[in-house]
Amino acid sequence: MNDTRENMILPGKVDLPFSYSAGKTASRFFLGLRDHKKILGKRCPGCQKIIVPAQLFCKECFVETDEWIEVGPEGILLTFTVVYRAGKHQPISTPLAYGIIRLDGADTSIIHLLGETDVSKLRAGMRVRAVFSERRKGHILDIQCFRPV
Repeated sequence: MNDTRENMILPGKVDLPFSYSAGKTASRFFLGLRDHKKILGKRCPGCQKIIVPAQLFCKECFVETDEWIEVGPEGILLTFTVVYRAGKHQPISTPLAYGIIRLDGADTSIIHLLGETDVSKLRAGMRVRAVFSERRKGHILDIQCFRPV
Protein backbone atom coordinates (compact mmCIF):
# COMPACT_ATOMS: atom_id res chain seq x y z
CA MET A 1 0.00 0.00 0.00
CA ASN A 2 1.38 3.36 -1.03
CA ASP A 3 1.01 6.14 1.63
CA THR A 4 0.07 9.40 -0.09
CA ARG A 5 -0.88 11.40 3.00
CA GLU A 6 -0.33 15.12 2.77
CA ASN A 7 0.25 17.54 5.59
CA MET A 8 -2.84 19.64 5.67
CA ILE A 9 -2.79 23.18 7.00
CA LEU A 10 -6.14 24.38 8.20
CA PRO A 11 -6.62 28.09 8.85
CA GLY A 12 -8.23 29.02 12.12
CA LYS A 13 -8.35 31.50 14.92
CA VAL A 14 -8.13 30.84 18.64
CA ASP A 15 -9.39 33.50 21.01
CA LEU A 16 -8.10 32.81 24.50
CA PRO A 17 -9.19 35.50 26.94
CA PHE A 18 -7.49 35.16 30.29
CA SER A 19 -6.90 36.81 33.63
CA TYR A 20 -3.92 36.42 35.90
CA SER A 21 -2.78 37.64 39.27
CA ALA A 22 -0.40 40.58 39.00
CA GLY A 23 1.23 39.50 42.28
CA LYS A 24 1.86 41.52 45.42
CA THR A 25 4.45 43.93 44.01
CA ALA A 26 2.78 44.78 40.68
CA SER A 27 -0.59 45.03 42.46
CA ARG A 28 0.75 47.67 44.85
CA PHE A 29 2.42 49.50 41.95
CA PHE A 30 -0.87 49.62 39.98
CA LEU A 31 -2.93 50.56 43.05
CA GLY A 32 -0.53 53.47 43.65
CA LEU A 33 -1.26 54.69 40.12
CA ARG A 34 -5.01 54.15 40.36
CA ASP A 35 -5.77 55.35 43.87
CA HIS A 36 -3.10 57.97 44.55
CA LYS A 37 -1.60 59.04 41.19
CA LYS A 38 1.78 57.97 42.56
CA ILE A 39 4.55 56.10 40.76
CA LEU A 40 6.22 53.63 43.09
CA GLY A 41 9.55 51.88 42.85
CA LYS A 42 11.36 49.51 45.17
CA ARG A 43 14.90 49.79 46.51
CA CYS A 44 17.21 46.80 46.21
CA PRO A 45 18.89 46.10 49.56
CA GLY A 46 21.98 44.85 47.70
CA CYS A 47 22.89 47.49 45.12
CA GLN A 48 20.58 50.21 46.56
CA LYS A 49 19.10 50.91 43.11
CA ILE A 50 15.50 52.09 42.96
CA ILE A 51 13.68 49.97 40.41
CA VAL A 52 10.71 51.39 38.46
CA PRO A 53 8.24 49.94 37.74
CA ALA A 54 8.53 48.20 41.09
CA GLN A 55 9.82 44.64 40.85
CA LEU A 56 9.82 41.88 43.48
CA PHE A 57 13.47 40.96 42.75
CA CYS A 58 16.47 42.95 41.61
CA LYS A 59 17.61 41.62 38.22
CA GLU A 60 21.21 42.65 39.02
CA CYS A 61 21.58 41.22 42.54
CA PHE A 62 18.91 38.48 42.46
CA VAL A 63 17.67 39.53 45.89
CA GLU A 64 14.17 40.46 46.96
CA THR A 65 13.51 44.18 46.97
CA ASP A 66 12.14 45.52 50.20
CA GLU A 67 11.65 49.29 50.51
CA TRP A 68 8.91 51.18 48.63
CA ILE A 69 9.93 54.57 47.23
CA GLU A 70 7.78 57.18 45.47
CA VAL A 71 9.48 58.53 42.33
CA GLY A 72 8.73 61.14 39.67
CA PRO A 73 6.25 62.20 38.41
CA GLU A 74 8.86 64.07 36.33
CA GLY A 75 11.95 62.70 34.70
CA ILE A 76 14.32 62.82 31.74
CA LEU A 77 13.43 61.48 28.30
CA LEU A 78 16.46 59.33 27.47
CA THR A 79 15.39 58.30 23.98
CA PHE A 80 12.22 57.82 21.95
CA THR A 81 10.75 56.45 18.76
CA VAL A 82 7.95 57.84 16.63
CA VAL A 83 5.38 55.55 15.02
CA TYR A 84 3.81 56.92 11.84
CA ARG A 85 1.97 53.84 10.66
CA ALA A 86 -1.29 52.95 12.38
CA GLY A 87 -1.68 49.49 13.84
CA LYS A 88 -4.62 47.82 15.48
CA HIS A 89 -2.72 47.44 18.77
CA GLN A 90 -1.66 51.09 19.10
CA PRO A 91 -3.46 52.79 22.01
CA ILE A 92 -3.75 56.17 20.26
CA SER A 93 -3.77 57.48 16.70
CA THR A 94 -0.56 58.09 14.76
CA PRO A 95 1.84 59.67 14.73
CA LEU A 96 2.58 58.59 18.27
CA ALA A 97 5.77 58.31 20.26
CA TYR A 98 7.09 55.92 22.86
CA GLY A 99 9.85 57.06 25.18
CA ILE A 100 12.29 55.61 27.65
CA ILE A 101 12.05 57.80 30.72
CA ARG A 102 14.27 57.91 33.82
CA LEU A 103 12.00 59.28 36.53
CA ASP A 104 13.40 61.53 39.23
CA GLY A 105 14.58 59.32 42.07
CA ALA A 106 14.74 56.13 39.98
CA ASP A 107 17.79 54.20 38.80
CA THR A 108 15.99 52.30 36.05
CA SER A 109 13.78 53.52 33.23
CA ILE A 110 10.16 53.11 32.22
CA ILE A 111 8.84 52.84 28.67
CA HIS A 112 5.65 54.78 28.01
CA LEU A 113 3.68 56.89 25.57
CA LEU A 114 4.68 60.49 24.96
CA GLY A 115 1.89 62.93 24.31
CA GLU A 116 0.40 66.41 24.51
CA THR A 117 3.06 67.67 22.11
CA ASP A 118 4.03 67.69 18.46
CA VAL A 119 6.30 64.65 17.98
CA SER A 120 8.73 66.80 15.96
CA LYS A 121 9.47 68.77 19.16
CA LEU A 122 10.63 65.74 21.15
CA ARG A 123 14.32 65.69 22.10
CA ALA A 124 16.42 63.26 24.11
CA GLY A 125 17.35 64.89 27.41
CA MET A 126 14.15 66.94 27.74
CA ARG A 127 12.15 66.86 30.95
CA VAL A 128 8.78 65.16 30.87
CA ARG A 129 5.95 64.75 33.37
CA ALA A 130 3.36 62.01 33.87
CA VAL A 131 -0.20 62.87 32.87
CA PHE A 132 -2.66 60.67 34.76
CA SER A 133 -5.87 59.42 33.17
CA GLU A 134 -9.13 60.87 34.47
CA ARG A 135 -10.58 57.36 34.97
CA ARG A 136 -7.96 55.03 36.37
CA LYS A 137 -8.37 51.25 36.46
CA GLY A 138 -5.18 49.86 38.01
CA HIS A 139 -3.27 49.55 34.74
CA ILE A 140 -0.10 51.06 33.24
CA LEU A 141 -2.32 53.29 31.09
CA ASP A 142 -3.48 54.99 34.30
CA ILE A 143 -0.54 57.13 33.24
CA GLN A 144 -2.10 58.45 30.05
CA CYS A 145 1.25 59.68 28.74
CA PHE A 146 4.32 61.72 29.58
CA ARG A 147 4.36 65.27 28.22
CA PRO A 148 7.20 67.76 27.95
CA VAL A 149 7.54 70.07 30.97
